Amino acid sequence: MMWLFRKKQKIILALGGGGARGLSNIGVLKVLERSFGREHMPFDMIVGTSIGSLIGAAYCLGTSPEEIEKKAEMFSWPKIVDLGFSSTGLLKGNKFSDIISDIVGNKGFDDLKIPFGLTTTDIETGEECAHTSGDMVRLIRASCSWPGIFSAVEVGGRLLTDGGVRNSIPTKAAKDLGATLILAVDPGFCVKCQKINNAMTALIQSIQIMGEELNAYQARAADVVIKPVLENVDQFDFDRAAEIIAGGETAALDKIRTIKRKLKRLGR
Repeated sequence: MMWLFRKKQKIILALGGGGARGLSNIGVLKVLERSFGREHMPFDMIVGTSIGSLIGAAYCLGTSPEEIEKKAEMFSWPKIVDLGFSSTGLLKGNKFSDIISDIVGNKGFDDLKIPFGLTTTDIETGEECAHTSGDMVRLIRASCSWPGIFSAVEVGGRLLTDGGVRNSIPTKAAKDLGATLILAVDPGFCVKCQKINNAMTALIQSIQIMGEELNAYQARAADVVIKPVLENVDQFDFDRAAEIIAGGETAALDKIRTIKRKLKRLGR
C-alpha cells in the first residue's frame, strides 16, 4: 500500500541558454528521441531559458529536432541585426521576433503537444520569472534578449530580458513547477576562447568565468546533467551550428544509460 503515499512524479527537462552554444540542446533532443521515441520521451515537461526557450517551445509544439536543426541557419548576426538604439539595447529585436515567429509558427501555449515553460529576468528587480502562458513569441524574444544588445521587452508592466541573466540553467524554475526529477542541459560558457589583450576581452572573460561558476551551482539541483564539450566555441559562433549540435548529441549519448537507470528506479 506504500504506493498510495508516493509523490506524483514529474520529470522536467531543463534546456539551458548560452547563445550559439545553446544549439547543443537540439543535439540532445535528437538523441533522446532516437533512444526513447517521440511518444515515450523521458520527461513530462520542458523548461527553457534564452535560446533554450526557443528550441524547447518549437519541440513542444511538435517540431522535430531535425526540423529545428534545419532552421538553425537562421541564427546569424546579419539576419538578426536591426540597429535601433533604445535605453535598454542596441538592437530593436524586430528581425529576431520574425525569426522566432517563423520557427514556432502562428502558435502559442494553447497549442502545445508537451507542457512547456520558459524563464525571463525582470531587469529592474532582478527577479526570475517563469511563464507557462501569455504571448509566446514575445516571451521567447524577452528570454533570448541579451541585456545591452537587444532591447528589453515590456510584459505586464515588467521590463523583461534574458532568462540566463538570473539562471542560465532553469533548474529553479523546474523545481518551482513541480519537478521531482530534473534532466538539465548545460551548454556552458567558453572560458578559454580568447587571448586577453584589452579591456573588452578582459570584461568578456570575467563574464564567462562568472557564468561558468553560476552554471555549476545551478546544475547541482539537477538529477542528470548533460554538459556538451564545446572547446573554443563562443556564444556568438552560430556559423558552427553543426559542430555544436553534434556536441550535444555526444553528451546526451553519454548520459542515456544514467537516464534509463533513473527512470527504472521510478518504475517508468
